[in-house]
Amino acid sequence: MNEQNIEDIISALYDMVQDARSLPLAADKCILERDKVLDMLDEIIAQLPVELKQARTIVESRNELIGQARREAENLIRQAQEKAEELVAEEAIYKEAKRQCQDMVLQTQARMADLRKASNDYMDDALRRTEEAIALSLEDVRDTRTKFRALIENQEKKAGAQNYDVEA
Repeated sequence: MNEQNIEDIISALYDMVQDARSLPLAADKCILERDKVLDMLDEIIAQLPVELKQARTIVESRNELIGQARREAENLIRQAQEKAEELVAEEAIYKEAKRQCQDMVLQTQARMADLRKASNDYMDDALRRTEEAIALSLEDVRDTRTKFRALIENQEKKAGAQNYDVEA
């Protein structure tokens, strides 16, 4: 089967069931190509790990963003400390340096908090969307599989009943 996303495959399954020819005297029952349906379900199952890999990639991106923000913050703190040490020569300069250092630390901490919140919000949203997509796909697969099993059981019952009538 060619590369399709899970939603396309589920849509194709839905269309296949919807367009399938009804059984005589059973409008709610239809005939499907078992191998084709099973191939489509296998493709969905094969693609679920891809969706999970995308979620892992998002987590790694978030961690990388936090690490970058931490390195940036540490660099800013180190620069502020170096600046403060250079300005120690005189009392007035020392006090000004200390104030600037504290301001830079506060700004850096605020920046870190903003970056952490932004990355957490982004991560939460991305994971939520991924979770919803996977849950919807899984629910659709389960529904389709349940309908397919019911159809097979019904076909097998009818085939068994026909065999009994022929023998009698």
